[in-house]
Amino acid sequence: MPRPAPRELDVIRSRYVTPHMLRVTLGGDNLAGFPEEQDSAYIKLLFPQPGDGQPLMRTYTIREQRPRELDVDFMIHDTDGPASVWAQQAQPGDRILVGGPGARKLINPEADWFLLAGDMTALPAISVNLETMPADARGYAVIEVLDEADIQPLTHPENVELHWVINPEPDPRGKVIVDRIRQLDWLDGEPSVWAACEFSGMRNLRRYFKQEKDVGRRNLYVSSYWKIGISEDQHKVAKRQDAETEDA
Repeated sequence: MPRPAPRELDVIRSRYVTPHMLRVTLGGDNLAGFPEEQDSAYIKLLFPQPGDGQPLMRTYTIREQRPRELDVDFMIHDTDGPASVWAQQAQPGDRILVGGPGARKLINPEADWFLLAGDMTALPAISVNLETMPADARGYAVIEVLDEADIQPLTHPENVELHWVINPEPDPRGKVIVDRIRQLDWLDGEPSVWAACEFSGMRNLRRYFKQEKDVGRRNLYVSSYWKIGISEDQHKVAKRQDAETEDA
């Protein structure tokens, strides 16, 4: 089945959720026919380039969908790329091509307890996962942010503990999140794990959950959303090579 053509959406408004997280709301008449209930699904944003160059495609998560509106959160940092520059300059009435949505990646609800982990690029998806968990869920969410001011109020089950890790600089060793998880009590019963972050951190988390904690494939989602020092296109190649090695 062919993919639907990208649709051109309007910028409705934007606001800073925290100093390093900018929320841009997209919508307009062209959102008609967009599938419903797509919170946490991914979309492809096509950013125009100078001259007649091909648009630059980047992947983002739908933080929240409402009738005729989509919220998309952009992480803003000191070394801003084309996507975050566009988000900071976006004004109501600006337009951008949007492809998708792609599949939602939600935590497996059929488990005894839950563990969510990720950095600020994964925070929109983590937020949706927390909101959709059963009210009696128990477990942890470990979230790495750039600054204490980037801690957000999140809706979550009472017995799911939030652990915020402050880290202003990317860690090339990818140890920040997994080291914090090691400090937590591993609960009794079968866990369901969802984690997404930088490439090196992803590999450390995957190794920890699979080799040290023996979490089965059915209850384990671990993904990298970016890789230090390379573009998204290069990151896709690195992810594919890593997956081939992992499955070999």
